[in-house]
Amino acid sequence: MDYRKLGPSGAVVTAYCLGTMTFGKESDEAASFKMLDDYFAWGGNFIDTADVYSAGASEEIIGRWLKARPTEAKQAVIATKGRFPMGDGPNDVGLSRRHLNQALNDSLRRLDVEHIDLYQMHAWDALTPIEETLRFLDDAVRAGKIGYYGFSNYVGWHIAKASEIAKAQGYTRPVTLQPQYNLLMRDIELEIVDACQDAGMGLLPWSPLGGGWLTGKYKRNEMPTGATRLGENPNRGGEAYAARNAQARTWDIIGAVEEIARAHGVSMAQVALSWVAARPAVTSVILGARTSEQLADNLDAAKLVLSEEETAKLNEISAPTPGQYPYGVHGTNQRHRRIEGSR
Repeated sequence: MDYRKLGPSGAVVTAYCLGTMTFGKESDEAASFKMLDDYFAWGGNFIDTADVYSAGASEEIIGRWLKARPTEAKQAVIATKGRFPMGDGPNDVGLSRRHLNQALNDSLRRLDVEHIDLYQMHAWDALTPIEETLRFLDDAVRAGKIGYYGFSNYVGWHIAKASEIAKAQGYTRPVTLQPQYNLLMRDIELEIVDACQDAGMGLLPWSPLGGGWLTGKYKRNEMPTGATRLGENPNRGGEAYAARNAQARTWDIIGAVEEIARAHGVSMAQVALSWVAARPAVTSVILGARTSEQLADNLDAAKLVLSEEETAKLNEISAPTPGQYPYGVHGTNQRHRRIEGSR
């Protein structure tokens, strides 16, 4: 089993985390319990949820499972998030002390626990001073309500500012960032990964399969249908089929993943997951499955080790394509310095 430290902390988690966004919506309670059972039987110990997942139902399902499985509950590392609206009032959203205090207490109640291992800020809040948020989180650690905290969907300057203020004020410092990260979406490498490494934070990638694109379920110029996220909503968010289908890069990446999968006799999903898990600073990859069958296939990625040549091929074909400044070749050459004669 591949265990890794939760960022710079002393807590240890498995390299693959069970994401539970489907619980209570796409997966009923029986199916959710089955996935939790299968995940822990495999050896996993890390569960990720959020208060807004199925309007709190995901946390409630996990809470009932923890109560019914005391042995597994002792081993479980629980992560949840707060920030988005859980009510209609003006203070039912954001990263203010007012909202986070209510959100954290509600998550503790739904999960039926006295302590949450990792509490994550689900997105930046431009209206709340970062000092207010960090002070609340430090207080929550000192009160024993949470063990650690992290961020999700933050950009580079958010991470740098929060980390440095926490350090300067003597507050508990953040340990993780949960960003979207996959072969189709590598833009976090332009600055966010560097910011996390500078702050000593680990990455918890979400959507490692690119919303299903990297599993091979979608075909070029064939509008998706059926029980898939894009089949149910082809214009879903940034994954809109038409936009991604129109990019030659999309199909070049999918083709490379398919070729490597065929050579190993494994699924395309396993290739894509193995690549993400091996990226710098990655602590644990979040698996968001609808069924036990999907989860089982995803977990088999732990058995796959890509060769240097395969990794290099995927790196090259999926490389982000920024403009010339400040992230292109010109900007990169300005920011990086090497000792003459070094390799």
